[in-house]
Amino acid sequence: MKLKVCGMKYQENMQAVAELQPDYLGFIFYEKSPRNFDEDILKLPAEIKKTGVFVDASIDFVIEKVKKYNFKVIQLHGNESSQYCRDLQSELECFSETESTESIEIWKVFSIKDQFDFEILQPYEGIVEYFLFDTKGKEKGGNGYTFDWSVLNNYPSKTPFILSGGIGLDEIEKVKEILKTDLPIYAVDVNSKFETAPGLKNIDELKIFKEELNRMREG
Repeated sequence: MKLKVCGMKYQENMQAVAELQPDYLGFIFYEKSPRNFDEDILKLPAEIKKTGVFVDASIDFVIEKVKKYNFKVIQLHGNESSQYCRDLQSELECFSETESTESIEIWKVFSIKDQFDFEILQPYEGIVEYFLFDTKGKEKGGNGYTFDWSVLNNYPSKTPFILSGGIGLDEIEKVKEILKTDLPIYAVDVNSKFETAPGLKNIDELKIFKEELNRMREG
């Protein structure tokens, strides 16, 4: 079970979150988001994978940010088609070969409220490394509440996925329960429930959540 902290924005706060050693740190490149990132990323421990989050961006824009920030994961949070993902995959493979770097993962986000047609996932199988399920709401992420996780009981795929959407300290018991199932949950993604302001994370609460997650891993 991995942990991703998304919506990083401020350098000092970024350093404090990095000291908690999450597996992934997410940076959002979407001008309509209050967490839109346009700063420099501090030097992070190699084991923390920097993740670029994009919403219906051009492939050229994504590649530009990969080159600038050395992202290891690209998270697609818009209406990107399977063909878009395939084309992006080809561009990322070329970049990795040219720069002799490790391959870059693609995560595709799908938003859920109280139902979901899992057939939508089929065209993306074998192209993206992971699916990410978030809460369907007014914003593209960061809505602050969970969707009905029981919908995932019908998940038909073997592709691992990331659980996201309104997860905070109050959801710890729910997280423990869903991890007891056979669902292929790869990671938990947290964001707005651990903020004192958009992009500014509450370090004390994140530390508690990380410790609880570690107990789940060990248990």
